Amino acid sequence: MDVNPTNWAEMEFGDCGLGDRRRTRRLVKVGAQALARPDGTSPEQTESWADCKALYRLMDCDDVSFEAITAPHYQRTRNSGAPGQVQLILNDTTEINYGGKRRVRGLGPVGKNTGRGFFLQSALMRDPDSGEVLGLAGQEVFYRQTDKPRAAKNSRRRDPERESTVWGRLIDQVGAPPPGVTWLHVCDRGADDYEVYRHAQLQGCGWVIRACRLNRLILSSSGEMRTLEEHLEAQPVRGRQTREIPATTSHHARTADLELRFAPLSLPTPTVTNAWIREHAPEQPLAMWVVELIEIDPPINAEPVRWVLLTSERVETVDEAQHIVHYYSQRWAIEEYHKALKTGCRVESRYYATAPRLERVTGLLAIVAVQLLRMRSLSEQTPDRPAAEVVPPEWVRTLAQVRRRPHDHTMTLSQFVKHLGGLGGHLGRKRDGRPGWITLWRGLEKLLLILRGAQAGQYKCG
Repeated sequence: MDVNPTNWAEMEFGDCGLGDRRRTRRLVKVGAQALARPDGTSPEQTESWADCKALYRLMDCDDVSFEAITAPHYQRTRNSGAPGQVQLILNDTTEINYGGKRRVRGLGPVGKNTGRGFFLQSALMRDPDSGEVLGLAGQEVFYRQTDKPRAAKNSRRRDPERESTVWGRLIDQVGAPPPGVTWLHVCDRGADDYEVYRHAQLQGCGWVIRACRLNRLILSSSGEMRTLEEHLEAQPVRGRQTREIPATTSHHARTADLELRFAPLSLPTPTVTNAWIREHAPEQPLAMWVVELIEIDPPINAEPVRWVLLTSERVETVDEAQHIVHYYSQRWAIEEYHKALKTGCRVESRYYATAPRLERVTGLLAIVAVQLLRMRSLSEQTPDRPAAEVVPPEWVRTLAQVRRRPHDHTMTLSQFVKHLGGLGGHLGRKRDGRPGWITLWRGLEKLLLILRGAQAGQYKCG
């Protein structure tokens, strides 16, 4: 991974087809400026009126679209796998909310229909073994329909424009994996839908999706029709394990004792269908497995941990079931990505006059946020790796001097990130935790400014 903003921007945006090579060169420059100061406004990032005006013109160009900015990155991510490798594709939706008072043409309702903005559906690819964030495999911007007539709950599936269809569309956009590579779509309960499973199956992908409705009817291995809840209750306990539960605003951190169950099942075609299901439904019910992880004897007033995971992967042993649990536990990375986009890049604080311009800025910052997530996770994946192997050695030397630490070529990635956060204001006390997005990128901004000053001091006129 190249963390130098100029080199990184050339790699990410140098192949974008924007109708004119000059626009691509401008996008590369803008990308480097955005990474150097991800939380800054457009004038703060560009630093001059000429560059800022050029950015505004670029974001107002019809040939520059969200898809054109992001497509090369998606393709590189999809081609990153090697034969025999398993890659997770973490899917989730987030709302980009610019507030209810912003005067922007083209935005739609978000939240409880009191804000204005759009929704962003993202597919983040991750290596389940190393924890490395590989990039985005696809994204889609969509808007909530206004003045839509209410429909009966049992007939909503017939609506071809309902919001939940975005899960299947994004799976189709990501497409099929390269030969020999296994892709598993990992989703929360919002994706627990027959059409989502069928979309993944048609693309040759697997899935690990948390079940939303335990009262849905399924077919057991013996062919008996029962609810998913009844099916799980009939299964014996196959194993036990413990898991650390982080603290919340209302409960302390705790160690949970969990029971593990798993079993095969089949999902029949829904009673209420639509044109897509009738066209693509297989002749036989969808075969899959269910893995349940449930807490025993939870503390009083604490919500017990319970994961009911539906998966296309065969689960016949405890080790295979624990692999599925491990895959789903990595879904938190998509939440961290959205935090990087909103907090690290402040995407909701951008002031542009139309929705298409905001979409283009979001496309640029969506790629920047991936790099922020990669940089932040470096110290977690390989904390003892020498920092000079990943970031430019000049950065390591300069940071050590500024932080008044003896220069040491063996500064680790963990130490580098710690001192970078300290440069941004993180105190590093025992209970402070790791540096947050704001302090970390303030530290990066300061370091890059110091490096620019050092380079300017070495320049000689004449």
